[in-house]
Amino acid sequence: MLRVLLVDDETMLLDSLEVILMLNDMEVIGKAHDGVEALSVLAQRVCDIALVDLNMKGMGGIELIGHMKKQYPQIRILVLTTFYDDANITDAISGGADGYLLKDSGKDAILGAIRQIMEGVSVLDPKVLQRLTALVNSNAPKPIYGELTDREREIAVLLVEGFTNRQIADKLYISEGTVKNYISAIYDKTGIHDRVKLVVALRG
Repeated sequence: MLRVLLVDDETMLLDSLEVILMLNDMEVIGKAHDGVEALSVLAQRVCDIALVDLNMKGMGGIELIGHMKKQYPQIRILVLTTFYDDANITDAISGGADGYLLKDSGKDAILGAIRQIMEGVSVLDPKVLQRLTALVNSNAPKPIYGELTDREREIAVLLVEGFTNRQIADKLYISEGTVKNYISAIYDKTGIHDRVKLVVALRG
């Protein structure tokens, strides 16, 4: 049974999500109203995936995602929020979130996203994907992209968006080994052989 942690400062939403998940054979191992409470739950209970709001009193979702990825890297994270501004989207995804949905997505979309993420596929709300695309396009073209092939540029954009090698492979329907080869080529062409420094340079 899939074990889920719910993190949101709205009690009614937490209770509603708990009922929905329990009716779909998932176990809610805890409900937290902020990041501090969530970390307290994780110190005592094992979790497969966390549904995390971003704007909460106390420790917010962005900070919580950072702590979770350091302390519990095996836990998948689905952001579930009403906010999809550039800063929240980029901070959440670059921080390690595996998916980003808006709260008005509906029950089926949330359940589907949880299952996809647990299968290793990243999930982005259409509105979030639109914002990301606009953000990437507004910053392009960058000189650093000049020597890259179309496929290498495509992978570079996904790197900037915070995708892992496995997520890139799933999205582009290629093997993870092929993704590594493309990234090595990007390293060689840009002269940057560190993933974090490369992403910073690509962002400009």
